[in-house]
Amino acid sequence: MSCDFFGPGSVVWDLQSPTKFDAIHETIHRTRVFAEIPGLDIDRFTAAVIAREKEQSTGFGRGIAISHGRDPVVADSRVALGVSRHGIEFDSYDGQPVHLLFVVANHPDKHVDYLRILSSLTTVVRNEIFRHEIMSAICCEEVETKMGSALRGALAGAV
Repeated sequence: MSCDFFGPGSVVWDLQSPTKFDAIHETIHRTRVFAEIPGLDIDRFTAAVIAREKEQSTGFGRGIAISHGRDPVVADSRVALGVSRHGIEFDSYDGQPVHLLFVVANHPDKHVDYLRILSSLTTVVRNEIFRHEIMSAICCEEVETKMGSALRGALAGAV
């Protein structure tokens, strides 16, 4: 598995939404990665991600959340990242606001791909220094470059 799931157009640098459902909506609608998925109904996908989030918070602590939705038109999994300077109230396990909101789109039958993506993301963002580098970046392209490089490294280590 390569790092094709996180590329140009994956980052919203300045999320403005203070609540998790609005932040999910903003991340999905402001990145182009989901708009580029042929046949994906963005509003239906957004509703699926929010419905999943209502079941259980995906804010796992350390300022990070990894929300996800499944849709049969998603041939190749995609990931977007919303960066919030102010923090998002997310009902995280540690009670802290989320600053890095990942949204994953994948096909319902590609559960193994989703687990590899989830593992790679958590491996990368578990590192406090790396999280600080992301929050200190000056533009979305810098974040995309740093995330892409780190994810390639995480995936190489998983093989």
